[in-house]
Amino acid sequence: MAAAAEEEGGETLESWLNKATNPLNTEEKWEHIKGFCDQVNLELEGPQTAIRLLGHKIQSPQEKEALYALTVLDTCMNNCGKRFQNEVGKFRFLNDLIKVLSPKYLGLWSSEQVKSKVIEMLYSWTVWLPNEIKIRDAYQMLKKQGLIKQNPKLPDVKLLPPPSPRAKSSLFDDDEKARLLARLLKSNHPEDLQAANRLIKNVFREDEEKAEKISKRIHVIEEVTNSTKLLNEMLSMYQRDGLPENQIEIMKVTTFCRSKPFDYRPACNPLLDMCGVLHIVSVSVCTVLQ
Repeated sequence: MAAAAEEEGGETLESWLNKATNPLNTEEKWEHIKGFCDQVNLELEGPQTAIRLLGHKIQSPQEKEALYALTVLDTCMNNCGKRFQNEVGKFRFLNDLIKVLSPKYLGLWSSEQVKSKVIEMLYSWTVWLPNEIKIRDAYQMLKKQGLIKQNPKLPDVKLLPPPSPRAKSSLFDDDEKARLLARLLKSNHPEDLQAANRLIKNVFREDEEKAEKISKRIHVIEEVTNSTKLLNEMLSMYQRDGLPENQIEIMKVTTFCRSKPFDYRPACNPLLDMCGVLHIVSVSVCTVLQ
């Protein structure tokens, strides 16, 4: 499927990861990290391919590239499900992490920040994924070898950016579609393989459309939040100095309020409901100011 995406000019796991771990980035590029996670979930061999690519990036001699790769790995562990976690829990990948710490391999020139991040992640997995026995064994081995002096302190609640929204009809969230796809791919009939290709494309398109709708809603919420902040500042100024003669800012906010038609849909989506509530609050305050 990755090859098909490449032929169609779409993003691949490798292209997403290259963008997310570019050492020239000045900060984490969450849109690329989330794109990588979504691609992992869409591809049949996504976790296996992702682990291979990440192992190479984590061992990069460029500190920023390695740290960005560790952030991608951590995000995938939280958003790509059991299939991805199982791949991380195999010795093949754990050895890639161990090499970063071991002076026999890359430990002598790996930065302290990279090594500390690897240790913190390994320890967090032993705590939050107790069923991954090989991860625990690898961590204990590193402690016995003296490469880990003490357990790092972990936050009580792990703070991560919200995962990119994926529709409930995604291939690997919908058991029926997943079984159908597996059956079609095993077939030797060309028409079945064509049907499998159509199924993948349709699901991917549906997910993109739903993600786009949610993105637009988030944008509206941001606009309302910014306008609310402005209104608070204006009210504080009014209470202190009286209403200013210049009404331009009030007109801007009022124009915004009137330009956003409220969507009276059934309360089936918390995000839509929140946007609606914020809109009502915004319009009410605008009415008071007028």
